[in-house]
Parts: sequence; C-alpha cells; structure tokens
Amino acid sequence: MDDRQQKALLIDPGRRARVWCRDCGRELKDEISRMRRLGPECDPEPRGGYDRHDVDQDPIPGL
Repeated sequence: MDDRQQKALLIDPGRRARVWCRDCGRELKDEISRMRRLGPECDPEPRGGYDRHDVDQDPIPGL
C-alpha cells in the first residue's frame, strides 16, 4: 500500500461559498447579487427593493 495518499479535504457544510462581483471584485452578501454575480451598484438591471420614482417634467420651451 502507498503511504503517499492524499488527505481528505474537509469543508464546513454550514458555510456559504464566497462570491465576488464580476465587475468590481467586491465580495457579495445579498442573495440576488450572489445569484447574478453582480453587486447592486454594478447590476444594469433595476431591482425592486430600491426607492425609485420618475418625476413628470414640463417640456422645454422652444423645442
């Protein structure tokens, strides 16, 4: 029998794998960010949880 056997790699099953943003390289904590592999600042697709509203504006005179 060979004495140079590789030892088993033990991984803690309770810990999540670390995921980083594809664009900026920051570690991602948010589940949606982790799935998309893009942080909220780098993700071009808007997310539902942010406070966004559009404001009606008066047309510019002369155009």
